[in-house]
Amino acid sequence: MAPLCYRRHRFPPEIIQHAIWLYLRFTLSYRDVEELLAERGLDISYETVRRWVLKFGPAIARRLRRRDVGLDTHIADVANLMIWENLRDVVLVGHSYGGVVVRHVADRMPDRIRSLVYLDAFVPENGKALFDYLPDKGESDRKLAVAHGDGWKTPPRTASFFGVNAADADWVDRQCTMHPLSSFEAPGQISGACDDIANIGYILATGFDSPFGQFYAKAGERRWWREELACGHDVMLDMPNELTALLLQRA
Repeated sequence: MAPLCYRRHRFPPEIIQHAIWLYLRFTLSYRDVEELLAERGLDISYETVRRWVLKFGPAIARRLRRRDVGLDTHIADVANLMIWENLRDVVLVGHSYGGVVVRHVADRMPDRIRSLVYLDAFVPENGKALFDYLPDKGESDRKLAVAHGDGWKTPPRTASFFGVNAADADWVDRQCTMHPLSSFEAPGQISGACDDIANIGYILATGFDSPFGQFYAKAGERRWWREELACGHDVMLDMPNELTALLLQRA
């Protein structure tokens, strides 16, 4: 793949690439990216970010969707953001598959984490992959990947599958994209440092049939704080106010 040309741009390639990466990786708005860059002392307007995304975004997005992108990539994304932004005293929340990611991040840099919260999320043990916790051990996802994702990408489940509220369901379906199968198959590499963080909690969504009850039960055995919210899997959409209040209270 030919290298991108950043000549005649005022900012260095590293800044341009980081701004585009923020926009593509974390479903941020252009104004969100502008604010994040401003916190680092970079005076870059959201309109400039928009032009960068339009010009360089498609090529960078293709690189982000490479076959070798997997769990390690996602862990590095979060860890590097925390380092780049010099984030400390962090409340780190992982939702769904994101629980696997934040568990590894917290395991590698527990000194930066104030509170670790699993939001209706997978919490893998060392040596265990996400698929190990599903009833069919991932067989249905592997078949879907073969049928629709060139053997290495699995299509997203629908919003209705996760019990998302009717008002947000169509929007959720439009946002969802293919996911690398390898990230579900990668065994956890956990030292246990993540479990030494002082404040750890688990929030369970009780409004749909899910595999997350096993992690909620384990959280009780570990004496983590636990809460339940009567909604679908996407808690931040179904009960945003209640979730916010809960995080402010507990984390």
